[in-house]
Amino acid sequence: MLKIGVLGAGHLGKIHLKCLQMSEAYEVVGFYDPDEAQARAASEQFGLRAWDSATALIEAVDVVDIVTPTVTHFKLAQLAIDKGKHLFIEKPITHTPEEARDLLHASRAKGVRVQVGHVERFNPAFLALDQVPLRPMFIEAHRLATFNPRGTDVSVILDLMIHDLDIVLSLVPSPVRHISASGVAVLSDTPDISNARIEFENGCVANLTASRMSLKQMRKVRLFQRDAYISLDFLEKNAQIVRMYDKASNPPQAEQMMELPTPQGDKLIHIEMPTIEPTNAIKMELESLATSIREQRPPKVGIEDGYRALEVAYRILEEIENRSRTYATQA
Repeated sequence: MLKIGVLGAGHLGKIHLKCLQMSEAYEVVGFYDPDEAQARAASEQFGLRAWDSATALIEAVDVVDIVTPTVTHFKLAQLAIDKGKHLFIEKPITHTPEEARDLLHASRAKGVRVQVGHVERFNPAFLALDQVPLRPMFIEAHRLATFNPRGTDVSVILDLMIHDLDIVLSLVPSPVRHISASGVAVLSDTPDISNARIEFENGCVANLTASRMSLKQMRKVRLFQRDAYISLDFLEKNAQIVRMYDKASNPPQAEQMMELPTPQGDKLIHIEMPTIEPTNAIKMELESLATSIREQRPPKVGIEDGYRALEVAYRILEEIENRSRTYATQA
């Protein structure tokens, strides 16, 4: 078993501690949190040692799990990598792309495995499409949440939209060609609602909306490609695949399909609901890192993925700032 220590015992840190105690891949050595009251409460809840310093805990483990505020990620991750420790780090990977790039180079130099907590890659709805050929040419994503002050240390792009950025970038094997975006700060100092249009060099377009000012929760992604329309609901954890066939082609199970007259002739519509296997996504992503360490292969969501998602997120923020300056000048 790999010895692991958790840095941060806040809301998400407690979830990580619980998942790690359930896992057979790790031995939880303990955790560190500078808030003494929070550390004492977590120690009593999980029966784990609350260490006096992050450095001491890092030196005692094989793997470090960073679940602290984003602004602290770089310093803690750098310390862990310098000690040759494998690393799980929550999203966004760091506060700036420059910090992420430095960690990328450092982790390669030290030969350590780093996985970034883009947990939606382990959502059962997304996993259900693992064997489905995905070649989207248009992607639409909506991620809406009610206001929670706990997430306002970063913009809605880094807090919520970055989940969908990672999903989109994992699906489109092409460089980003152009980004246009807008956003508004309503209750915090950074955008609380934002829309971004991302155009890729292969012609794919992704339209992403994220809000933490909604009256309801929504986490949906829709993929449109030549042979199918695919709908993913990350909140309800279900997926739907709609395919269209020429009636004249006499596809298998044609009698079970819906018929649709079109100017190009009669079509048949087949709707498939992939089987969804219940999962604990956080436990699975943490165990995925353990597997990559044991088998000496890249993590499923590596540091390169975290860096790329953050770099695109900052390009979106830059576009929003440019738009705001232009508006202020014209007002």
